[in-house]
Amino acid sequence: MNVRHFLTLLDFTPAELQRLMQRAIELKAMQKRGVIYEPLKNKVLGMVFEKSSTRTRVSFEAAMAQFGGHAIFLSPRDTQLGRGEPIEDTARVLSRMVDVIMIRTFEHEKIETFAAHSQVPVINALTDLHHPCQLLADMQTFIEQRGELRGKTVAWIGDGNNMCNSYIDAARQFDFQLRIACPSGYDPNPAVLHAAGGRCTLERDPLRAAKGADLVVTDVWASMGQEQEHAQRARSFASYQVNAEIMACARADALFMHCLPAHRGEEVSADVIDGPHSIVWDEAENRLHAQKALLEFLLSPASA
Repeated sequence: MNVRHFLTLLDFTPAELQRLMQRAIELKAMQKRGVIYEPLKNKVLGMVFEKSSTRTRVSFEAAMAQFGGHAIFLSPRDTQLGRGEPIEDTARVLSRMVDVIMIRTFEHEKIETFAAHSQVPVINALTDLHHPCQLLADMQTFIEQRGELRGKTVAWIGDGNNMCNSYIDAARQFDFQLRIACPSGYDPNPAVLHAAGGRCTLERDPLRAAKGADLVVTDVWASMGQEQEHAQRARSFASYQVNAEIMACARADALFMHCLPAHRGEEVSADVIDGPHSIVWDEAENRLHAQKALLEFLLSPASA
């Protein structure tokens, strides 16, 4: 059987991603109507966490519960993986016991190695290089609010981190223009950026990046594992806060997103994240619905 994995947005075709978005919207509507739908009854999701999480853990566990299945939480403290067992061996064993595996870890190479030795689908729930599950939620949220992304302009303001890399992939897959504003030394992965061609441009001026944008997005200045760099990053990113001045450069009906957790007064001002442009709470909720669509897709016979 040909096993499909979801390690980056590029693992699916643009048409598959569009169908996934529509299915996520359908599943959300079904839940709001109180429809009981359990396509994954007796299925088990193994959740491997090497990084802490709130939204990722709750959304995946809730998704499996609502689909009639079960989720098992695994941390390095509780498994042989944390005691030095080779990733290949863990993948071989775990994939014989569960139906799908999600992994939240540091090095992207770890999840690639795990997927190469797994008999079941592997989902990237965040690595240092990519965060594709969050992008599914972000794209769903924009589509719900404004319709198709094709031809739109998105401004990424801040660190060229894993979220930024996944936004670059999204620009390719959903056919929108992405302007990235970050200080020198904090650029996104050069290979990821180069592969996007003309869909992405790199700016140093956040006001120019936000000009006429349909969507403005940011993330924390210091991601997990970079806490010791916080003071230096705060200085480097001081002029990259998404505030009222930035939003005034975007379209009048522009939306604001943040994957959370947010630090008000740092990467975003309180009046923006709590203001009329912000859709961060819908965005957070849609982690549940987008991931339900993803799980259904990966575990359906048609996806093999």
